[in-house]
Amino acid sequence: MQLLFIRHGDPDYDIDSLTEKGWKEAALLAERMQSIPVHTFYVSPLGRAKDTASLTLQAKNDSAIELPWLREFHAPIPDFHTGKPRIPWDQLPIDWMTEPKYYSLSGWAQTLPMLQGHVMEEAQRVWSGLDEVLAQHGYQREQNYYRVTDPNTHVLAFFCHFGVTCVMLSHLLDISPMILWHTFCAAPTSITSLYTEERREGVALFRMNAFGDTAHLYANHEPPAFAARFCETFQNFDQRHD
Repeated sequence: MQLLFIRHGDPDYDIDSLTEKGWKEAALLAERMQSIPVHTFYVSPLGRAKDTASLTLQAKNDSAIELPWLREFHAPIPDFHTGKPRIPWDQLPIDWMTEPKYYSLSGWAQTLPMLQGHVMEEAQRVWSGLDEVLAQHGYQREQNYYRVTDPNTHVLAFFCHFGVTCVMLSHLLDISPMILWHTFCAAPTSITSLYTEERREGVALFRMNAFGDTAHLYANHEPPAFAARFCETFQNFDQRHD
């Protein structure tokens, strides 16, 4: 089985859709997806993900199953300094990287900001939803691996968002999402892919072979949108600093 986690195109958050560049990115993504034999499409209920998926679905004459838990991960935590709500993947490195618990699979959610934001409850909702989908396709979660009840080479494509993708990856790869949120970067319309490996019959794990792949953009001389990143140097005031 192969899983494709596809981030939406360059977003216009004010209208929950895409910018002009985002629509161009989505069109190039649709061209790339034409050659991929997707078994089932899934999509977030948010407009920017549905709009991105629409061009691929139209080109393939297919439809997608909308999953409420696939929306962008929503569990705001108090900002370390102001106390105001802030998404958990936009914390400053100096504030969290000195706390060993954030690097721990069992400890990251036990820190005070995560407890105050009820982050684990939301993560469990995402993990349960993902495991339900995988079980429908023959892969049943047991402890930290998957019991194979129906071995297959299905390709499942999820049109969604950066934050929730990292939460799903944390479950599939047993990595603290805090590390994924802050040290991995997935540009708009990028594809993150994982395959199963079944080296012993009936026992599978998921192995990531690409993260944030934007080959469809580079092949068409379209630079990835900066929406996934913060300033490369502090003096770059035309890039995001918040």
